[in-house]
Amino acid sequence: MLSNGLLGFLKFLSVVNLHFALPTPFMGTDVISGQGKAIILQTGDKTVFGSLSQEALTKREATSFDKGVKSISKLLMYFMLVMVPIVFLINGILKGNWTEALLFAVAVAVGLTPEMLPMIVNTNLAKGAIRMAKKKVIIKELSAIQNLGAMTVLCTDKTGTLTKDKVELIEHIDTTGKTCNKVLALAFQNSHFQTGWKNIMDHAIISHMQKIGDDKRYTQPEKIDEIPFDFARRRLSVILQKRDSVQMITKGAITEMFSICSTLDENGAIIELTDTIKAQLHEKCEQMNRQGMRVIAIATKSKANQETFSVQDEANMTLIGFLGFLDPAKPSAKPAIESLTNHGVDVKVLTGDNEIVAQTICKQVGIPADKFLLGSDIDFMYDDELTEATRTHHIFAKLTPTQKSRIIQLIREDGQTVGFMGDGINDAPALRKADVGISVDTAADITKDASSIILLEKSLTILNDAVIEGRNVFGNILKYMKMTASSNFGNVFSVLVASAFLPFLPMLSIHLLLQNLMYDLSQLTLPWDKMDESFLKKPRKWDPKNMLRFIVTIGPVSSIFDILTFAIMWFVFSANTVAEQALFQSGWFVVGLLTQTLVVHMIRTEKIPFIESRAAAPVMISTLIVMGIGIIIPFTSLGHSIGLVSLPLSYFPWLIAILVGYMITVQIVKTAYIKKFRDWI
Repeated sequence: MLSNGLLGFLKFLSVVNLHFALPTPFMGTDVISGQGKAIILQTGDKTVFGSLSQEALTKREATSFDKGVKSISKLLMYFMLVMVPIVFLINGILKGNWTEALLFAVAVAVGLTPEMLPMIVNTNLAKGAIRMAKKKVIIKELSAIQNLGAMTVLCTDKTGTLTKDKVELIEHIDTTGKTCNKVLALAFQNSHFQTGWKNIMDHAIISHMQKIGDDKRYTQPEKIDEIPFDFARRRLSVILQKRDSVQMITKGAITEMFSICSTLDENGAIIELTDTIKAQLHEKCEQMNRQGMRVIAIATKSKANQETFSVQDEANMTLIGFLGFLDPAKPSAKPAIESLTNHGVDVKVLTGDNEIVAQTICKQVGIPADKFLLGSDIDFMYDDELTEATRTHHIFAKLTPTQKSRIIQLIREDGQTVGFMGDGINDAPALRKADVGISVDTAADITKDASSIILLEKSLTILNDAVIEGRNVFGNILKYMKMTASSNFGNVFSVLVASAFLPFLPMLSIHLLLQNLMYDLSQLTLPWDKMDESFLKKPRKWDPKNMLRFIVTIGPVSSIFDILTFAIMWFVFSANTVAEQALFQSGWFVVGLLTQTLVVHMIRTEKIPFIESRAAAPVMISTLIVMGIGIIIPFTSLGHSIGLVSLPLSYFPWLIAILVGYMITVQIVKTAYIKKFRDWI
């Protein structure tokens, strides 16, 4: 068996070549300028691009939703397997009619089964998907809605999500650090007159000049020649005829520009560019870098008239100033991140960009930026070390696709529900690893295929709205699960007590099935209900322990009032013989249905129902309809045909007293439960 040290070293070897062999052109790379030779090392699926495709096509691991549904289903199944045989044996032994006992046990099993769960879940998810679509969120996998609501960590890229994905010219300064229009004018002429491929900074310069309306003014000179950009020189020159003089204008990377400048323009005076001055200017450029800006320099010199120019002419130039570019943060990013944080979602940035720019943007949008981790550092870390780092770090920079996937996998293994937002082809493997893979409609097809959610607009504001909607959907599902499970537990406990002491069945099988059907029909409107703001404040996920605790706390409350109903029917209404069993069964049928339906309003909120929190209108209406039908059925021919009988008028004051007492008791138990466990739904 391999030791942790050897495993870590092997992982390092698997990626070390990728880091130290850069720049390496991968399959699918477009060459936009320059020239060079390439050696083909692998083809097809063995290339980096091919391996990304294979990872993107792998099946998504079981998500938080999948695991939760499975665990809750097991809990309900085990509960049914324990309770149903007990009901069967007690009724068979005490009543002596094993056939009737079997049928009753089967009816109890049906009553314990939340058979409407698939419909309730899918209706909730479908309605949530429709609401999200109106907010520019397209749901590919319905289970992603609940995963979104359960999300505790959001890993996102930087470009286009936190930033505008559009480079802007922020500063144009002279060598003393003052804003200088001459620097801007020279940079514009260099970008405008070049005939090669214009990069994002060229477009930013031209766009800036067009905004202030000076672009036409500086396009009058005649272009004589051009020395194109290449990656060795990292600069570009244009030569312009300006009246009686010829001027070379060069812009490029700081170090490369310093190497061709011998003088600088300082407030109009031309002075020597000494090593001391270079160091001072370097420090100024580094300050701009720390602000997240990318900095280039501008230099000029006058030339004698000549037909052609070459790289050798880029010498003894005069440094004029600097330009600073920034992909600025979106104005909407900071409030969206604040809202996500307030709703219990920890936002982390996973980017291929450098750490300085990432830190700057994160500071602007409110993400902790005091710590960062580089991809080169991650390669030397064991899984437990990296897991610990993911708990304290929010910026992971200069990452490869493999490193992104590894980070997400370890965060998931640490017990978190993870969302990942990315739109590049290299993000596809990480999207598959996450519980919630989020991309945008402009992403590559392979990226969208690997996603479970697609945003029509790359915005954290939209995602924040989707998170809240996901919690609302999941809350409505949880309501049904907890209400049904706790009520059914109480009913079964009541049945066990009644079976042990009554000379007849407390309710016929058909009564149980009808009661269960009517209750389930009343719950079909739950997808239209709303959750309290307090519920939406933190991530929610399936929790079998919480479910079991809820069932054994709330379930017995209904049993207490069922037993109280038994006593009233037995002693007050003398329904204590086999001949009067129909009256007994009718009385419990109505009480059981009404308490079970009414408890929806008690359980759906932490607050006082009907006063501090009201259910949505569809839920209120369905409750009233089902309760009304439940009261009427014993008086109808349908009720008589299934063994129910008309109830005396004196029954209804007792019914009201039981319902009021039940609601008050549930509210008291709920308050105590919340105080002790700091949780409810």
